[in-house]
Amino acid sequence: MTTALIRGLKCRECGAPYDPRPVHVCELCFGPLEVDYDYDAIAAAISRDAIAARPPTMWRYAELLPCDVPDRAPPVGFTPLVRARRLAEHLGVRELWIKNDAVCFPTLSFKDRVVAIAIAKALDFGFERFACASTGNLANAVAAAAAAAGVPAYVFVPHDLEPHKVLGTLVYGATVVGIRGTYDEVNRLCAEIGDRYPFGFANINLRPFYAEGSKTLAFEAAEQLGWRTPDHVVSPMAGGSLITKIRKAWTEMRRVGLLDEDVHTRIHGAQAAGCAPIVEAVHAGRDLIKPVKQPATIARSLAIGNPADGYYAVQTIRATGGWAAAPTDDQILAAIRLLAETEGIFTETAGGVTLAATRQLIDEGRIGRDESVLVCITGQGLKTMDPLVETLPKPPVIAPSLAEFDAITKER
Repeated sequence: MTTALIRGLKCRECGAPYDPRPVHVCELCFGPLEVDYDYDAIAAAISRDAIAARPPTMWRYAELLPCDVPDRAPPVGFTPLVRARRLAEHLGVRELWIKNDAVCFPTLSFKDRVVAIAIAKALDFGFERFACASTGNLANAVAAAAAAAGVPAYVFVPHDLEPHKVLGTLVYGATVVGIRGTYDEVNRLCAEIGDRYPFGFANINLRPFYAEGSKTLAFEAAEQLGWRTPDHVVSPMAGGSLITKIRKAWTEMRRVGLLDEDVHTRIHGAQAAGCAPIVEAVHAGRDLIKPVKQPATIARSLAIGNPADGYYAVQTIRATGGWAAAPTDDQILAAIRLLAETEGIFTETAGGVTLAATRQLIDEGRIGRDESVLVCITGQGLKTMDPLVETLPKPPVIAPSLAEFDAITKER
């Protein structure tokens, strides 16, 4: 399919137009750029029936994406939407859904969606190197996409990143560079590298296109719910982009006729207590973000002290009537186990943040017990197992003896 129906880029602050090229900041006011779509043309071209006839991947929403569908498009997305009945009963809510991107292809996180768009645009623009600054999941996704496309990858990460995420990047043949500093320091260095070297950085000079991939999670959830949106959605926040794109996605679906009713979903955000600059701004009633200089949490994939889209995340939460919560590390670990033990879904620490925040929002009455709620699980638990080790029981070891098995059975 050849589908891109975009006018170009535009500044989110002053509205200045730009040609679609690898640039992410407005030259006039330094505001961030985003993709500008031709919604009238999209409305005439798209329909529920047309979407339903396409393969079950993120590319089925092609008209609402900023690139042509690649000839050999990877089968990314269309992850399961799980009705979590046992978890709902445990939390005391009527209707709870899990959007399970812990099984997203190919690297088991929602970052595969944004990277699928970014690599397509990097190749369109002729970049011969694909790169990113990352807290882990993006590193895996960039390395895998670059390997599949046959281009070298350069991945820059904090030096103390979880070993499994480093291994899960190196295995694809990427050049991984550890930086002695926080993610924000890694990101600043990458912006300087991007100015000097002809690299296509997924989350810097390709960011306006890359971020659009996040919308596909929300497109899918609405379609899987029967072309409707829930009363509430809870999303993790790192840079703050995903939560803004959930709102944008459902607004676009309504605008082009894919949803029958106006969207009234309240959008809530989740960060870990050890790095929660967006949550703190929401609670304080501030628009501006006070950066966290030294994040301290087991949820490293969310540990961005100065989130690029933090201001817009606050605006999204406030405009939809949502709220925000920041659970502790102990609450995050408990939520990981609760999700696994009730629904058989193993999430990484970011998913634990999101579920623990959901629990807080229900207990505080921000989410009504008779309402529907969608929880975004964005990564796989196998990537961040170390923090769990001390929380789980040690398995008993017995001789190959039925009597010894009988003995431990009686103890339980």
